[in-house]
Amino acid sequence: MNEFVAVIILIIIFIIFNNLNTKIRKLEKEISDLNYKINKTPAPAEVIHKKTSTEETIVAQQIQPHQIYHEDVKQGEGAKEIPTPEQKDWLTPVFDFLKQNALTIIGIFTLVLGIGYFVKYAIDKNWIGETARTAIGLCTGAGIIITGHFLRKNYTTFASIITGGGIAVLYFTATIAFREYHLFTQNTAFLITALITAASILLSYYYKSEVLIIFSLIGGFAAPLMISTGQSNYLFLFIYLTLLNIGMLTASFLQHWKSVGWTAYLFTTAYLFYWTNESTELLSITFYLISYVIFYIFALYDYFRKNVLSTSDILILALANFSSVLGLLYIFDTLNYEPPIIFPLIFAAVNSILLFREYGQKNFGIPYSVFAGLVTSLITTAIAIQFKTHLITSIWAIEATLLLFIWKKTGHNIFRIFFYILFPMVMIAQIVTWTEYLGTNDFNIVFNPPFITSSFTIASIIANLYLLRNTKQESKPNTFVEDLITVASYGVIYITFLLEITYHISDMPWEAITSTGMLFTIYYIFFLLLFRKTLNISSNIQTALIYLLFILATLNLSASVSSIVPAILTKRLHLSFYLLHLLQWIPFIYVCFRIIPTSEFNKRPISYWMLSLAVIICISYEFHHSYVLMISHDIPHSYEVSEHFNILYLPIIWTILASIFIYTGLKKDIQEYNKIGFALISLMVLKLYGYDVWQMDNISRINAFIALGIILLLSSFAFQRLKNMIRNMVDKKDKTEDGTD
Repeated sequence: MNEFVAVIILIIIFIIFNNLNTKIRKLEKEISDLNYKINKTPAPAEVIHKKTSTEETIVAQQIQPHQIYHEDVKQGEGAKEIPTPEQKDWLTPVFDFLKQNALTIIGIFTLVLGIGYFVKYAIDKNWIGETARTAIGLCTGAGIIITGHFLRKNYTTFASIITGGGIAVLYFTATIAFREYHLFTQNTAFLITALITAASILLSYYYKSEVLIIFSLIGGFAAPLMISTGQSNYLFLFIYLTLLNIGMLTASFLQHWKSVGWTAYLFTTAYLFYWTNESTELLSITFYLISYVIFYIFALYDYFRKNVLSTSDILILALANFSSVLGLLYIFDTLNYEPPIIFPLIFAAVNSILLFREYGQKNFGIPYSVFAGLVTSLITTAIAIQFKTHLITSIWAIEATLLLFIWKKTGHNIFRIFFYILFPMVMIAQIVTWTEYLGTNDFNIVFNPPFITSSFTIASIIANLYLLRNTKQESKPNTFVEDLITVASYGVIYITFLLEITYHISDMPWEAITSTGMLFTIYYIFFLLLFRKTLNISSNIQTALIYLLFILATLNLSASVSSIVPAILTKRLHLSFYLLHLLQWIPFIYVCFRIIPTSEFNKRPISYWMLSLAVIICISYEFHHSYVLMISHDIPHSYEVSEHFNILYLPIIWTILASIFIYTGLKKDIQEYNKIGFALISLMVLKLYGYDVWQMDNISRINAFIALGIILLLSSFAFQRLKNMIRNMVDKKDKTEDGTD
């Protein structure tokens, strides 16, 4: 009953569609006749105008948004540079196609599914046998293709999609007949799918349909998977793929279809990488080189015809070079063949021929920049591989820089997008590289695989930062993504050197490792501040780095060095190691006297407190550690010496520092220093009279009070003199101004 109702519904739908189609055809004929009557005798001027408009439309359609032609006009001094057309989003045509044909694509997909479910239902009901099922599938696919053939004149795109759906039905029918029904052997199944592919490519060329040939290529590349039995016959597979790529190349040249080459490249690269990973063989090198030649020729077709490189050409040129290098180097590395650098050098030589061609013709436009970038990147890759670096990390880092360089030279945003995609992958690969430090104890200093790989990554990062900085200055303000890339880049440089240092001192006590790491961090921040103008570091970042340096300096003295003192007293560390940390005072003092006065650090009141607190803590701990090491003999004795220092000498140090702060505040008219000085004196007085006095013996108490009294009196005398000097200067200035008036 249900089947009968379904058939009736289908018949009704067909009748309604047929009536609507008849009415639409009548309406189209009436509109055509009306237009003919209106435009029956056009004026000559209108004919000329119409012809010109048509030619302009054709030219506009031929020149794609991503194809920008750069020619050197050398016809005298009066020659003007041809302006570069405004670049449009390369994805716009794709989205336009999907918007206009979404219903068609969904419709044909739904129809194929409906046919499949109907066949399944018929099978479940035992209506038809296996041979009949296959025949129905083949006839259905052929019927859909014939339908598309009759619709191609008036509905080109629609007919292409319909035909593609028919081809998909043929592929799936042949696959099911082989895998599920075993109606014919693997060779026969492959022959059938190859014939379907060849026929679909011929139809595509005959219909001049780019959409249809993409369907055909997808089916052609998927055919080996459809008829696979799990046995790896890679020689037969790649002979077939090579022939398919040659057919693609021919069709692309005849019709200038870029998407066809991209489809073939993606599938071919996926097959090659899978083969390389699954079964590393010397034979695969041959097909890597054949594929490289095919896609290299495909990318340079417009270059040799018109001496231009479009965005698509540049991108596939870069990807073809580096995907081939990656696969070939992996084969050589796995099979332990030498020398592994032969392939990047060969590819560099190939690209250098075109580079010298551009140089000889004095053409220094986009092609010259692209070939120069490729040659430099491939030679850098060869050097990286020669030093036994991590393969994927080095190649990705170099390729990321190449993409950024090409974006800089061409201005095509697609290269920036690919750089944004590849850069996080470089970071992930770099993290994997760092894990090689774990569980290995025999790495040489500097000349070890993780550090050498990281060095190439750092070189790539430095080039990236340079290119990003120049791009920001020339085009647009800083963006969040580029700021994030900058921070991550500086982080990679920092972690690389920190891990290398930590690895080689890992046998030392943890106090020494911690202190050394802190000292390196302080100097790394100092380096960034020292070259802040060259690195184009913003004022806010500079202020944050100064804050961070002060925090790390205080933490180093209060925590790291405090743990070193007991280690020295117990003979686990030598006294000379304590002297090493004194190097932190060099960046601390330089930042205070040279960098802070020329920065925006002092524009915030809290900055004075931050600086003063760091000075107080660092000087107090420095004197404390030095005193304990000079007087103490062992750990128990160091506790008594430390207590004695805190009671007797620390108030004196604080009083001197407070006096300096107040003096500086009065001299430079900075109220914050005055507040800090008086706050420190108040803290010292509270400590002295609230705790220290009751812990001292009589002699120490007398010495402390006398010393503090003298310091306070001298400080007070100095402040009075300074006040008088300032008052006299103000009075003298007022008198001078009155005399002038």
